Amino acid sequence: MASSPDVPSAGNTPENPGSDTPPEAANAAGSTAGGERRGRVRARRAAVMAVPATLIAAGLAVLTAQGALGVQFAISGMPFTVTATELNGTGFEQFGALDNMAEGSPNAGDTGGQVLVVTSAIKNATLTKLCQSVDLGGINLLITAGSGAEKVSATDLTTDSTVLSGNAEFNNIEIGNDASTLTKAGVKGPIGVFSQQADTVRIANLRQTNYATTAGVFKLPGLKLRFSDSGC
Repeated sequence: MASSPDVPSAGNTPENPGSDTPPEAANAAGSTAGGERRGRVRARRAAVMAVPATLIAAGLAVLTAQGALGVQFAISGMPFTVTATELNGTGFEQFGALDNMAEGSPNAGDTGGQVLVVTSAIKNATLTKLCQSVDLGGINLLITAGSGAEKVSATDLTTDSTVLSGNAEFNNIEIGNDASTLTKAGVKGPIGVFSQQADTVRIANLRQTNYATTAGVFKLPGLKLRFSDSGC
């Protein structure tokens, strides 16, 4: 069955049925309206193309605010070193994340105030001979603990690191999980981000460069805080 094209005749548009507008005026008006519509379509397309990056940034911000990422605060942007002769943990997770400095931080440099980190989450952890130091410019703030019979212990521990080294051993490890599906430590990362998790972790001669640490409970027996010419 044939159908006629759904095109209104000049001077009899859906907006002005039965109008006596001359064809020349109608054509001019249609041309102008068409240009406006095309302009609006291009603007919409540009806005749609900008959405994914905006959503990713907003999603990371929301995850951080909800505690889904390791850091729940604006970082200073000053890295600190953490070492331990041994770390043992149950409920281990690890995934990529993004930490943000306070707006206008003098430590931002050319990073835009953001640092790409690896978040390590451990449900329960013990550390032997913990050392933490931060370079304040010519002098180090040094913290040590757990050098005696009692070890440092932490629950719901997360560290945001740019460097992590040591001799590691994992039990029942899963590699390649989506970070939003992790279950071992009770922390979930951003959807679509590569991650891994394990029932237990042991790292001998641990050394980390961290930008943030959080914990539900952090027990530091034999704590000593002092200034030193050298760090950990």
